[in-house]
Amino acid sequence: MRLFPFLSFLFLTSYNVGGGINMAGLGKFLVRRAFTFIPTLIGVTLIVFIIAYVIPANPVRAWAGGEKATQAAIELIKKEYHLDQPWYDQYWFLVKGLFTNSLIDPLNQMPVFTNIGNRFVVTFQLALFAFFFVVLMGLPLGIISAIKRNSLTDMILRILALIFISTPIYVIAYLFIWLFFIHWNLTSLAGIPPAPKHQITHIPVIDSIITLNWNNFVEQVQRFWLPGFTLGIAAAGVLMRFTRNSFLEAYSRDSTLFLKAKGVPKMGIYKHVLKNALVPVITILALQFGGLLAGTPITETIFNLPGIGLYALQAVMYLDFPALIGVTFLYAIVFVTANLIADILYAIVDPRVRF
Repeated sequence: MRLFPFLSFLFLTSYNVGGGINMAGLGKFLVRRAFTFIPTLIGVTLIVFIIAYVIPANPVRAWAGGEKATQAAIELIKKEYHLDQPWYDQYWFLVKGLFTNSLIDPLNQMPVFTNIGNRFVVTFQLALFAFFFVVLMGLPLGIISAIKRNSLTDMILRILALIFISTPIYVIAYLFIWLFFIHWNLTSLAGIPPAPKHQITHIPVIDSIITLNWNNFVEQVQRFWLPGFTLGIAAAGVLMRFTRNSFLEAYSRDSTLFLKAKGVPKMGIYKHVLKNALVPVITILALQFGGLLAGTPITETIFNLPGIGLYALQAVMYLDFPALIGVTFLYAIVFVTANLIADILYAIVDPRVRF
């Protein structure tokens, strides 16, 4: 629901920006993209359902209690989840249950989206911390690498970015736990800090800043900074390389040569180049935030964070297909929304773009 105020803001700010974007154009663009949302969501959930459907396993017995399950309990669960019906009827039952929040998780007897909602705050806050580190490392290091092109500094930063991207996240996670928790004791890995008493956004770290509750802010940072750093380090490497390439591409344009010919100081040229280079970078950041939201399972498992990623892994382990379909549906929404926001931001920051 919080997406709608943001979209309203985009509508207002995009009105006649540089004469390139107007309300009508943006409105038509959103309508066209909305029509692509529906087949995307259906396709993703259908693919996951088919994969789960053809797996040679018996989830009903697992839901009913494993080897101790009685035949009566198994038959009751089959009827409740339409597992005795054709595959298309099962799929319709799952999708309808998602939209009405009537799809019950067979393992804890709670609606699937209620379970997801209870875990969303943890995942969103983890993604926020990761995004902070992505921007903090990726942008400045990418710019420095571009300015110092073909130097020793550039080579070191490019190798560092490659290490960030190519190292498996579980290796980075356990290395950081040994270094920052066991060796230096700079973080906490136990439990989840309580949210501030006064909640506005329901995101604890943001609410603690708004309400000036610095004790709670410190607790949130101590618990989330290391998993956020771990989750964001690969994306920071991607952003570093992308920023470097974008900066160099903008630096090689004719407009930059013109500024050099006019005798503009080097810092003035860099400011001009940076403004042009950040146009595609901003859109990449929107996509990366969506990727961070959906890329938390391993990080949440290693750092014992009860978020959506951990819930998804547990759903796979226990053959909890309703939960798996629900999480997949949410991830699909995250990615199509991130793509939509990236397209809108690109059109706003670059008036040459037409919807």
